[in-house]
Amino acid sequence: MMMVLTWMKESRIAAGIFVFLRLYIGVKWLSAGWGKLTGEGFSSAGFMANAVENPIMDKATGQLVYPMYTGFLENFALPNAGLFNLIIPIGEFLVGLGLIVGAFTTTAVLFGLLMNFMFLFAGSISTNPWMVLLGGIILIGGANAGKFGLDYFILPYLGYRQQNAENVR
Repeated sequence: MMMVLTWMKESRIAAGIFVFLRLYIGVKWLSAGWGKLTGEGFSSAGFMANAVENPIMDKATGQLVYPMYTGFLENFALPNAGLFNLIIPIGEFLVGLGLIVGAFTTTAVLFGLLMNFMFLFAGSISTNPWMVLLGGIILIGGANAGKFGLDYFILPYLGYRQQNAENVR
């Protein structure tokens, strides 16, 4: 297992594979955000209200599966739906852009995973499990996932030391 993790974090071949994963997920995020930014009247209020009215319940006990998330939606997100109508499309767009150009790759994928989990907690399946799986793989790759992207130039300026060329397999 450690060999696979080391390969994912250091291999140039893995870095090349990450480019394709980043592009695939990045295009999905970018197009979702762009569609909401340029479309007519995106509103998250209906989605959030439906998640509060029809929360995920445990069939055996009849209890809420994610009571804290339902409370968050009901008491904070819904009253501030206007803020979320701005944050969600901009966040989706920036996550996509970051993944496509390979800039702040691990940060972008982390925020993408966070959004995917929020949608899953609300009961929306859609492509979210697939995006979580691929995003998790990119996250495991760490800085190597952005090696063939702008991270190659950005990370050294932030004090991150990349692997020496002789250590890369």
